Amino acid sequence: MVNQITYYQQKNDIACIVYKNSTLSYPVHTHAKHITFGYLTDGELRVICGARECLYHAGESFCIMPDILHTVEALNGVTYSMISVCIPMDKIVSSKDEQNYSNTLKKMIINVPENRFSIEDMAQNIGVSPYHMIRQFKNVCGLTPHQFQIQCRVRKAQKLLEEGESVTEAAYATGFCDQSHLDRCFRKIVRLTPSAYQQAVKKLV
Repeated sequence: MVNQITYYQQKNDIACIVYKNSTLSYPVHTHAKHITFGYLTDGELRVICGARECLYHAGESFCIMPDILHTVEALNGVTYSMISVCIPMDKIVSSKDEQNYSNTLKKMIINVPENRFSIEDMAQNIGVSPYHMIRQFKNVCGLTPHQFQIQCRVRKAQKLLEEGESVTEAAYATGFCDQSHLDRCFRKIVRLTPSAYQQAVKKLV
């Protein structure tokens, strides 16, 4: 079976994703709070982090740190099998919060991604111009505030789906206009529909 994906979610927020004979590619994105480890068990996979591009084969592994803009690409006609583990940064290191506005804004979006922040409102909250805020935020987080907020909404929707919420409930709880809006954004980032993701999640005791 092609594109067989199983999510194993632990209560401590450590997630393990198993890909079997996958052809899925993931467009440019970041992981806000997690370090991601990938280990290829079969096939080939291309990972692009900024200007660095690497081709990985069976038996090789890679690591992606938080806030690193990256792309994961399947090669044409080549399936891959992989085990991916996502570990929250605070499970590995403990450091003082950075006292700059980009990180302050980042935390605000992560905490309440469903809120409707305008660029002007966000800039006013941190005392800078909208243009400067967008540029600096992208330098720190790899995405614009809007792109980052959509990604955080999708991540929160994943959590709600894991907890048994319906797709409609998850859509409205995370600030999407409706279920179809969530579906479009969810598939772009997760590469599965919300319903398919919910079926793929396996809870670990």
